[in-house]
Amino acid sequence: MELWMFVGALAAVYLLPGPDMILVLQTGTLQGRSQAFATVAGLAMARGLHVALAALGLATLFKTAPWTFDAVRYLGAAYLVWMGVQLLFSGAGRPGESTQGAPGPAASHRRAWRRGLLTNLLNPKSLLFCSVLLPQFVLPGEGTILLQFALLGVLLVGIGVLFDSLYATAGSWLRRWLADGSTRERLQRWSFGSLLIGFGIRLALYRQP
Repeated sequence: MELWMFVGALAAVYLLPGPDMILVLQTGTLQGRSQAFATVAGLAMARGLHVALAALGLATLFKTAPWTFDAVRYLGAAYLVWMGVQLLFSGAGRPGESTQGAPGPAASHRRAWRRGLLTNLLNPKSLLFCSVLLPQFVLPGEGTILLQFALLGVLLVGIGVLFDSLYATAGSWLRRWLADGSTRERLQRWSFGSLLIGFGIRLALYRQP
């Protein structure tokens, strides 16, 4: 029963619009499905790192030294705003890139992977989420605590990959629709860019509970 509650809680969180979802949708829509899945891989690695950091109790550092939380928060907010601004003024829809001198497939996928990694890793709310949620489903006397934590972490990352893959596929479908006109592409770019900037501002204003 507890495991199903855990899965349900994760599903509810992954269904809520956030910077991770918008980034995957934007990448799939404007850059294609393969790059969107590179972004999914970066997000998965970041979530795995957050699980490991939560297991090590790093979130307590945010409580004892609040400036560390603020430092990560402002870095994450600045990164989201930077991506949003780059997207608004990038004719090709690639943050920080132009149509001329575009990088090759390998470099583009590495860049998409890095965006996914940094977007989630620089969001201290993700670490706090793992630190608050996971211990609630660790049951003393039901096996090794570390093993239970690892299992929950695998589920957290795996379910995230499942939802992100759906968003990547949805983005690739939108890409086909956008191919019919540049006006639609500009509208989509401005929508995604504005949302990323909005999420960056919201993260900058977020206060540690």
